[in-house]
Amino acid sequence: MKDLDCIVIGGGAAGLMCAATAGQRGKSVAVLDHANKVGKKILMSGGGRCNFTNYFVEPANYLSQNPHFCKSALSRYTQYDFIELVSRYNLEYHEKTLGQLFCDHKAKDILNILLAECELGGVEITTQCSIEKVEQLTGDTDYRFKLHTTMGAYRCKSLVVASGGLSIPTMGATGFGYDLAKQFGLRITAREASLVPFTFKGELLTLAQSLAGVALPVVISCNNQSFKEAMLFTHKGISGPAVLQISNYWYSGNNIEINFLPDIDLAEQIAQWQSEKSKSELTTLLSRLMPKRFVVAWLAAEHAKACGANSIANKNIADLSRSDIEIIAKLFHAWQCMPAGTEGYKTAEVTRGGVNTDDVSSKTFEAKKVPGLYFIGEVLDVTGWLGGFNFQWAWASGYCAAQHV
Repeated sequence: MKDLDCIVIGGGAAGLMCAATAGQRGKSVAVLDHANKVGKKILMSGGGRCNFTNYFVEPANYLSQNPHFCKSALSRYTQYDFIELVSRYNLEYHEKTLGQLFCDHKAKDILNILLAECELGGVEITTQCSIEKVEQLTGDTDYRFKLHTTMGAYRCKSLVVASGGLSIPTMGATGFGYDLAKQFGLRITAREASLVPFTFKGELLTLAQSLAGVALPVVISCNNQSFKEAMLFTHKGISGPAVLQISNYWYSGNNIEINFLPDIDLAEQIAQWQSEKSKSELTTLLSRLMPKRFVVAWLAAEHAKACGANSIANKNIADLSRSDIEIIAKLFHAWQCMPAGTEGYKTAEVTRGGVNTDDVSSKTFEAKKVPGLYFIGEVLDVTGWLGGFNFQWAWASGYCAAQHV
């Protein structure tokens, strides 16, 4: 039997941050992880460069049934606090776009910083350690929990659940944290794959497959939320940053709307071409604004035939009527479709939903009805946008919980 002040279940971003911080406060801490190494999602994130935070973190960048829950932690451990930490280790990083900060070299640099911080706090890290049973202890003891694991028994005064969500099961994701929450009477909100590509079926799928590999900047909208970023056609549907972002706000049965020319008023552009007495065909001129392969396929697709746009495609610009222009403008500025679904947890970056935040303190991250039991990171019903926001939630929730374990 090993007795400790704090056990952290899960060696991801939130778990390592919490363990390092608690250890440096003088607590005896162990991290237990069932995988063969810690920090797997850190290593694969950002294309191997780890988008570790964002300059522009706001509570509005997060989804939760309780949108106020994240405010306290994000204000107490900010993006600048984490930047200060990595700067102490001389991490070289850069801003890519939209405030997103990436390592110059490799994601392992971030993991190495966390491991160095854990070492400073005397944290014991045990991998390939599965939790078989968690007991709540009562009676005359300072220890509140007993863990039965494949590496023996442990007792602890504080138990931190940082086991993540269901996304990317090939990296070891399981529903363990949710099961443990239920065991202790905490509620779980509906969970779905998020920050994930959309899939199409039927004619839309055939169209997407014919355009696989074509990327272009768009504004994509759903449920009163819009994002302006790149979109990519795939062999299954659509992907790219814009699609991943809007997937946070999409539910099965919802339509999405896409503006393929977010920076141009197409009706005004066509009017200008007409004023210039251009004799070119519409398709030719549109191909100056968007990839020709996309323009040709889009004007020949079933949705174009349905609104009559395909018959306009080969007209000379000079011959376009006002109604022709309206049809074409709508086709490229306000195209609507209903995705068949998403690619699911196997490619999702995060899990939307999780442990109900109404059952957890926003200050300490302790379960309100279970003293000594804490939940941090992705296992909670807090989901950030793409762009470093979920890592910042991991750092903030892990740091703040560590002040109280």
